[in-house]
Amino acid sequence: MKNSEAILVTPKKFEIQECPVPEPKDNEILMKVEYVGMCGSDIHGFEFGPFIPPKDPNTKIGLGHEVAGEVVKIGSKVTKFKVGDKVLIEPGVPDNTCEYCREGRYNICPGVDFMATQPNYKGALTQYMTQPEEWTYHIPEGMSTLEGALVEPAAVGMHAAILGGAMLGKSIVILGGGTIGLMVLQACKSLGATDITVVDVLNKRLELAKKLGASRVINGKEEDTVALLRSEELYGDHGVDLVFEAAGSVFTAQQAVQIVARGGKIMMVGTQSKPVPIDFLKINREVTIQTSFRYCNNFPQTIEAIASGKFNVKDMVTHIYDYKDVQQAFEDAIDPVKKADMVKGVVKVAE
Repeated sequence: MKNSEAILVTPKKFEIQECPVPEPKDNEILMKVEYVGMCGSDIHGFEFGPFIPPKDPNTKIGLGHEVAGEVVKIGSKVTKFKVGDKVLIEPGVPDNTCEYCREGRYNICPGVDFMATQPNYKGALTQYMTQPEEWTYHIPEGMSTLEGALVEPAAVGMHAAILGGAMLGKSIVILGGGTIGLMVLQACKSLGATDITVVDVLNKRLELAKKLGASRVINGKEEDTVALLRSEELYGDHGVDLVFEAAGSVFTAQQAVQIVARGGKIMMVGTQSKPVPIDFLKINREVTIQTSFRYCNNFPQTIEAIASGKFNVKDMVTHIYDYKDVQQAFEDAIDPVKKADMVKGVVKVAE
């Protein structure tokens, strides 16, 4: 077997470099990578470099953490998997020693080893990779490895929806109809919610939101989102029970404050790269603002939701690139014109 990996040699420049096939440790599987999803953090890393640069400037930078493939070798102590199994991985391996891990909140473990970031910056854009058995999952029969690669972003949506308390009877608005916003939409629906509005400025995303089950969509560029949601035809003076900010925008974060109901909840799912001024006078009637970080114990539920057809990740994929075209894939993702047409990009690694 031969192996290679896509290395970010400088911002906006990948090189596919030969590397050894890793040998699985006793508790690890060796996976032949088939599909890798292009996360927003990967795209940001491609354009600007890692959020947290490595201390050693000679560290190789890999990208990609949404990944699925086939087991080709197992360690001596692996019992749950065999060669030939189709699998997906949870890309963050916590230290299992800190107070957060002991509380069962391993997603906020400060010592987590998360793919494509510190401490090792190893990405999933490679032909072969190892993973601990504990953080590997079977792909059910009838579910593809393409869908398996998208369990990771789907779990982000599921975690946020559960934290937010999405359920039947709650009015929900999702500000941002990109990948994560659409994952939140489907997660809320899988939990029983029926009154869900998605707001975005790109019609392609809004059309997909309708297809995936949104009750209504609003183009924030063409309509006054706050005025419309606060109109008597929609939520009026009462406001919205549960608001998800999924755009990572200061503007939408401030909109969330203006539309949430008394006693309602704002879930901050998008990554805010700048400080957000909040008018707390508008939400001093026991409104909860909560952040959501990755996922925690959400993979089994998310896998089942996708396998059962309650969660449609396949139709979110608008672009599939061959591994050899990884440079083009990420260039398209940051191109001002082309990225407007991309909802979810995926790299097909296996030939």
